[in-house]
Amino acid sequence: MLIVDETGFLNKGNHSAGVKRQCSGTAGRIENCQVGVFLAYASRHSHAFLDRALYLPQEWASDLGRRKAVGIPEEVAFASKPDLAWDMLRQAVAHPVPFRWVTADSIYGDYRSLRLWLESLPKRYVLAVSRKETVTIGWQQHRVGELLDALPQQGWSRLSAGDGAKGPRLYDWYWIPLMDPLLAGWKRWLLVRRSISDPSELAAYVCFAPAGTALSELVRVAGTRWSIEASLEEAKDEVGLDQYEVRSWSGWYRHITLALLAHALLAVIQARAGAGDSPAAKRGALFPAQTSHSLAAFKASRGLSCL
Repeated sequence: MLIVDETGFLNKGNHSAGVKRQCSGTAGRIENCQVGVFLAYASRHSHAFLDRALYLPQEWASDLGRRKAVGIPEEVAFASKPDLAWDMLRQAVAHPVPFRWVTADSIYGDYRSLRLWLESLPKRYVLAVSRKETVTIGWQQHRVGELLDALPQQGWSRLSAGDGAKGPRLYDWYWIPLMDPLLAGWKRWLLVRRSISDPSELAAYVCFAPAGTALSELVRVAGTRWSIEASLEEAKDEVGLDQYEVRSWSGWYRHITLALLAHALLAVIQARAGAGDSPAAKRGALFPAQTSHSLAAFKASRGLSCL
């Protein structure tokens, strides 16, 4: 599957391409930073990155002086984070990259044009959405927040969204059929995740898949989205994704591209190193949150600490 996410790169100055005070998921607050949007690939064998894009805020896009100082190409215009993700997904489809599912958080799931484009391909998706997003049941539109507030107490299924450091990540799940898409044989659902320890903690996803897709399959895809967070953490900790001191547009892309290449190289080596393991070990390979074999431990065991 293909997974989209963004991450912030903290920066104390104001001269690096795209830097400004903006929301940083890394810091969990508004910080002075650059933001990169990333496209990752995940399968039962491994997970690594396919593409990256530096987010250029509107004030940077319209400031010719700042653009020239850091070498932003003339053809680069302002694009929202969902638009950057959409462009990377188009590239993946055009090459073509073999994938069945797309998943991402609500920044991208709330972008309805992206959902409709995926349906036109057609490609299955499980995309998180915010409470303010609207969905259609029958012919009537509803805000996701209103549906979350009116959920029944019965009918939930307790399923694992994948194994974490402490075992299965168990949640209660509920799904609501949405208005059918135009494509025959396909369905849409609103999937809801509820915390077991705090039932008021809810998350919602809009899903698109062939009719007959099991709830457990949608849950599996929703859970796999977290692998890109593990990949970003690995890339920062193990191959220096955020360890740079460059200001220019091309400098950022050169550093990020080399770091992601190093991360992909390690992922491939680790996958091949596990080729002789048992089938059960293969299924769990390369998801650090699911196994004890982290990328850091693998590097140390293979003498790859220089990467």
